[in-house]
Amino acid sequence: MKKHLGAMLSAGVFALFAMQAFAQTYPNRPIRWLVPYSAGGPSDLLARAVAPKLSSALGVPVVVENRLGAGGSIAMDAVAKAEPDGYTLGMGLSGTQSINPHLYAKLPYDSLKDFSPVTPLVSYTNILVVSPNAPIKSVAELVAYAKANPEKVTFASGGKGASNHLAGELLKALTKAPMLHVPYKGNAPAMVDVISGNVTCMFDILATGLAQVRSGRVRALAVTSTKRSPYAPDIPTLVEAGVEGYEQAGADLWVGVFAPPGTPKPIIDRLYAEFDKAMKTPEVMERVRSLFYDTWTLPPEEFTAYLRADYLKWGNITKLAGLKPE
Repeated sequence: MKKHLGAMLSAGVFALFAMQAFAQTYPNRPIRWLVPYSAGGPSDLLARAVAPKLSSALGVPVVVENRLGAGGSIAMDAVAKAEPDGYTLGMGLSGTQSINPHLYAKLPYDSLKDFSPVTPLVSYTNILVVSPNAPIKSVAELVAYAKANPEKVTFASGGKGASNHLAGELLKALTKAPMLHVPYKGNAPAMVDVISGNVTCMFDILATGLAQVRSGRVRALAVTSTKRSPYAPDIPTLVEAGVEGYEQAGADLWVGVFAPPGTPKPIIDRLYAEFDKAMKTPEVMERVRSLFYDTWTLPPEEFTAYLRADYLKWGNITKLAGLKPE
């Protein structure tokens, strides 16, 4: 028994030293960072601002690779199945990690088990806007108008299951306001139809939605975050606008970094430290502000705990909205 225990302890010590030795030589070749959305979009622009800082700190190229498809699932599945050596990273978002698992019955990965979370990078919010042609100037007026005209009010989204789709479904569920969902292939064409008045309203990210508000093309009603955005301090939150229960559901969105499952902790810790430093550099902070994001980093353990809570939150939202996995 003692010999067996000794052998186990020896094996554990050897594994620990081997892991530490491996981490000490990391990295010694290029790192791939998979981004699940197209080049030029907010997520891509953020990654391309951070990658050079990370590359400089680690001493190897950090290559941003756009891997599109299936609501981000293709990129994150590639990360989940990659070697756990720190040379493949993924940019996960609220959608890929917390929303998609409740909407896709055959998602190729388990968002809580198949990744080693590194850190969030930013948080952001959606903004509710209406067509300037609509006789609506507040959330209360939108709800009242929808109830008085149950077949007239429509809300657009960038596609079924997108965060702005769920934001609309949550508003419907909490206010009992009848609104028809109109999905588009992306937020841009959806916004065009809101501006023209073909659709009553939509939720959009601040980076694009606020520009349309300031130009007078649409009217802002509220933001989905739990606190007012520093980029739009004059626009109330949905809770402030009278939608009770929205703060429990929460709609703060985020972008983060993930490694394959089983990636050695020393490597995860090194990556977290370098990402955290990169996010605080003037160049990256300027890019973050240009995208109307808020810098937000957490140590891996805290990020892991947050992800579990976020997963449950969006699960509750999809149930409340009556959506089922397909």
